[in-house]
Amino acid sequence: MIADNKVCDLLVIGGGINGCGIARDAVGRGLTVTLAEMNDLASATSSASTKLFHGGLRYLEYFEFRLVREALIERETLLRAMPHISWPMRFVLPYHADMRFEGDTPTSKLLSFVMPWMKGRRPAWLIRLGLFMYDTLGGRQILPSTSTVDLTSGPEGAPLNDKFRKAYEYSDCWIEDSRLVALNARDAALRGATVLTRTKVVSADATDGIWTVTLQDTDTGATRTIRARMVVNAGGPWVGDILRQQIRSNSQDGVRLVRGSHIVTRRLFDHDKCYFFQGTDGRIMFAIPYETDFTLIGTTDQEHPDASVKPVCTPEEQQYMIDFVNGYLKEPISTDDVVWTYSGVRPLYDDGASSATAATRDYTLKLDDSAGAPALNIFGGKITTYRRLAESALDKIGQRLEVKRGPWTAGVAMPGGDFPVGNVAKLIADLMAKYPFLDERWAKRLIRAYGTDAKQMLNGATTLAHLGQDFGGTLTATEVDWLMEHEFACTAEDVLWRRSKLGLRQTDAAALDVYMAAARAKKKDIA
Repeated sequence: MIADNKVCDLLVIGGGINGCGIARDAVGRGLTVTLAEMNDLASATSSASTKLFHGGLRYLEYFEFRLVREALIERETLLRAMPHISWPMRFVLPYHADMRFEGDTPTSKLLSFVMPWMKGRRPAWLIRLGLFMYDTLGGRQILPSTSTVDLTSGPEGAPLNDKFRKAYEYSDCWIEDSRLVALNARDAALRGATVLTRTKVVSADATDGIWTVTLQDTDTGATRTIRARMVVNAGGPWVGDILRQQIRSNSQDGVRLVRGSHIVTRRLFDHDKCYFFQGTDGRIMFAIPYETDFTLIGTTDQEHPDASVKPVCTPEEQQYMIDFVNGYLKEPISTDDVVWTYSGVRPLYDDGASSATAATRDYTLKLDDSAGAPALNIFGGKITTYRRLAESALDKIGQRLEVKRGPWTAGVAMPGGDFPVGNVAKLIADLMAKYPFLDERWAKRLIRAYGTDAKQMLNGATTLAHLGQDFGGTLTATEVDWLMEHEFACTAEDVLWRRSKLGLRQTDAAALDVYMAAARAKKKDIA
């Protein structure tokens, strides 16, 4: 066992969006930070979201006004910082008089009492009121406001059942979730943090107010120890396990695991807007243009009691989503149209809510000194509010450690995001001019992934051959080398499903794994 006797300020457990966001914020404030992730970055919940920066329109029905306001403000803050991996999207909410509430929302209960003759229906005036609040709570500066759409004409109504004649259209933002995690980790590392992937925290013991933490390399089995003044438990679905088993805390705080599943189908409509569908059971479902040729549909809310069980989209969930959207589509879909499914587990704070849907999506941060040294446990959170969660975490950390600098992340671009919102088309054109062997689709993918770093990633190549081995789907050795060197990628799965979604294309995963294994071995020999 290798022991490191130096004492860092923070050990962050978990390489999802919360862990990486906290690590980035903390190291930027002068703290020494080590982050340990037992798998790849964003290998769990943070790569299994609905891929949106959004305020959470439906949360208004639960009177979660603080959460919605914070998220609405963050949309534009984040959009400015990462206009390559995030962009504005318009959402079309078709309306029909028969639409109903989910039965246990505070709003539905209030209306049932005040207006019992409505029998659970969701009236148009209430939707418009909710959208007015959505437009105004966050002080929009970039995103356009809500408008009304005539579905009897125009592309928005073309794929929908003829009974839908009117819709409301509002704004939110797309986000490449797993790339967001990788860029936070990269920026943290560039600022001095130590980022350890495939490194499991085996145990953590406190002596004289200092943590001694045993880490295990999950590839080799080798162990080492590090020392830290404070532990941040951002283990996502495993936050409760880490709390009880590794940290061995006496805390009684609990986590509620809720599974959200998605399906990806062939492309179902020709425009670039999204749909916000309301079901007969009161729940909602998104249908979102995805990776040019596909449509993303989700999500579900199901209890998932055991974090050790890998979440999968069950046949029942798949059929539920298909039936849900078929209530809106002119041409029904079936399981034959599904090309991929994925699931993630939301680690919500256990607030005693009656259902998975009703459980709060707000984050809860708990300081704990019961084990003999300070620990901060992170429950819940939305990808949209990860930066604000990190700021709140640093406020808590500042109660135990000296933090010399205040909040700083709001105005700082992510790697590759140092260009104005709306300038993507110019960057694509400039990249094609500099590298004429790129077609527009390929150039767009690179700009959307790497922004202004795309030119650096291509490393001055003058011909297609200079990019090295071709793995299919526009993926070449040059790009793979960049991802291994700068974004902690180790395997084909890391590249094809988290640093990109090229796994949906005709890529040679086996050849890619061979190439990356050889590259890792070569690097190890040199070291």
